[in-house]
Amino acid sequence: MVKVYYENNVDQDALADKTITIVGYGSQGHAHAQNLRDTGHNVIIGIREGKSAIAAREDGFTVKSVAEATKESEVIMILAPDEIQGILYDNEIAPNLTAGNALAFAHGFNIHFNVITPPTDVDIFLVAPKGPGHLVRRTFTEGFAVPALFAVYQDATGKAKDLALSYAKGIGATRVGVLETTFREETETDLFGEQAVLCGGLTSMIEAGFETLVEAGYQPELAYFEVCHEMKLIIDLIYEGGFSKMRHSISNTAEYGDYVSGPRVITAETKKHMKEVLTDIQNGKFAKGFIKDNKADFFAFNKMRKENAGHQIEQVGKELRKMMPFVTKKD
Repeated sequence: MVKVYYENNVDQDALADKTITIVGYGSQGHAHAQNLRDTGHNVIIGIREGKSAIAAREDGFTVKSVAEATKESEVIMILAPDEIQGILYDNEIAPNLTAGNALAFAHGFNIHFNVITPPTDVDIFLVAPKGPGHLVRRTFTEGFAVPALFAVYQDATGKAKDLALSYAKGIGATRVGVLETTFREETETDLFGEQAVLCGGLTSMIEAGFETLVEAGYQPELAYFEVCHEMKLIIDLIYEGGFSKMRHSISNTAEYGDYVSGPRVITAETKKHMKEVLTDIQNGKFAKGFIKDNKADFFAFNKMRKENAGHQIEQVGKELRKMMPFVTKKD
């Protein structure tokens, strides 16, 4: 059984009197920085000049270049996009690290796949909230939190675990629970979840359902409502109470169809392909492809993005959402 840590498991604040640099001020960056500041920590933002730097200053933070911020900090949390972390580390962070510093991540990709090879005299840990940044911040301000994972990759000082847990407490995660893992486990399960289920699997299934109805002669607008719009209602029920709450809330007709038709769609062959996806993640094939395409200015990525944006379901959905202002309401 995985061990879960709460606030009473964090005996002392290992971050006390330390300066923390948050590299990046996007979705996760702004949330981590503001939560840490609200829990009494000294935070500066390391980022290049631009909109995010302006936003950080407007929020009251000291903003410096990544190199300058690294020099002035004992703890550096890298929250820049995965694809730029390697170059950022090599050019601005690595030359300015000092023995005993701590390098932190919210996703293990670059450490696990050896894009970043840190020196042996710094601590390396991970704190990964299981939710987008706006929820990390909003739930914190409401006195609640988003659960998180934490892991230690390298314990140079003997205090890496204490630092990780103190960091998790600083962003509020220990209010609801922090699960201990490893960089490998966090990275591989996160990538698999995104690719096979949450993003890749879900969007492919929705598109296939939409195409099946439209090709059978049904109106695209009705197809959108049945296979896409109502997805949120089902997911919300599962989120709140698992499959059992969802099945309790839907009609008997829907529940019966769930049992008899679900296995016809998600078959043993589908699971076989899921295992292939997992293998490509585990052996590094996916990471190598992603890194290679990034070096080619994301030629394949941008091509796929353009092709998928042109799917009929996107055009139909855009028009239908204009009828529903509550759908486009922002947090």
